[in-house]
Amino acid sequence: MIHRKIITGPDVPVSGLPFSPGLKVGPWLFISGQASVDKKGNIVEDTFEGEMRRSFENLKDILKGADLDLSHAVQVRCYVGKKEYLAEFNTIYREYFETPYPARTTLIGCLSDILKFEVDLVAYADPA
Repeated sequence: MIHRKIITGPDVPVSGLPFSPGLKVGPWLFISGQASVDKKGNIVEDTFEGEMRRSFENLKDILKGADLDLSHAVQVRCYVGKKEYLAEFNTIYREYFETPYPARTTLIGCLSDILKFEVDLVAYADPA
């Protein structure tokens, strides 16, 4: 049986949906899609920038709960509501990551009208 640890903590957003915000398996951390939600899981509608930043802050809180940070990210999947947000998305993204950038997939136009942005992430903590 694989040992899995759910990442929880006072700053980790909760959800009533059937998924773990973060799941640590060995040196790997898998973070479920994070959107613009408050700590109780309520959607917070905002500008694209506001929603993207809130989503990334949620990622950072989950990483912190596993004693990691964004420098541990090896793969990021981003979901952008409209193609018109792409230039702004790439500008903001560069504020959160440095080279070598994590591997990234970006999907456009795949969100409901309620959300402008969502992101999930895989991180690796070198056991050495």
